[in-house]
Amino acid sequence: MAAAKSNTNWFVIGVSAAVVVVLAVLATVVVLLNNQANDPGTAPTSDIVNQETGAITFGSGEDEIDTFVDFMCPICGQFEDAYGEQLQTAAANDEITLNIHPISILNRYSTTGEYSSLSAGSMYCVAEEAPDAALDYFNLLFENQPAENTAGLSADELSALAEQAGAGAAADCIADGTYMKYTESQAKEHEISGTPTVEVNGDRIENAQIAAEFAKILG
Repeated sequence: MAAAKSNTNWFVIGVSAAVVVVLAVLATVVVLLNNQANDPGTAPTSDIVNQETGAITFGSGEDEIDTFVDFMCPICGQFEDAYGEQLQTAAANDEITLNIHPISILNRYSTTGEYSSLSAGSMYCVAEEAPDAALDYFNLLFENQPAENTAGLSADELSALAEQAGAGAAADCIADGTYMKYTESQAKEHEISGTPTVEVNGDRIENAQIAAEFAKILG
């Protein structure tokens, strides 16, 4: 008796197997991209960085003032011109605890597409490598603040400012962009959509309230 003719369609089986492989690869890519998008980045370690909030902290006063700043933000520069010296003096005298949060939300306003992250990350580099120089570096970043829609300062230029502040040891960290991702995740974690954002004793306040709220605490 003749052998029964095989009805197996190897072409269909081959195509089906290929589709399964492609779908598996696509699923892996989606997972990897999702993990990258949700990656909080490397967290800095420093005696002046609060590991829970990400704040760079100065002073130990009972009243706490938190400021969230983007170094590409011109209004943040105006805020520092108006209140920076007063806040920093009060922190130095332990009249307040000043919590500075360098965050990144304005990369789109630099032609490199990364200045907000680069500069905010550099602030954490200095806080980690030379805590005593952190406020001086913070002030230099605003004194040398680039205009929106420019490239901003390069990593080398930021390192030069760090050197000027006494934090030359932060150069490698700045060049590597070690904390760039962290500054972006901090903006998301704290739900920051505009800068400066200010909190007084844990309560977020409107910009129009800043002068009155600061007057209550600072006099």
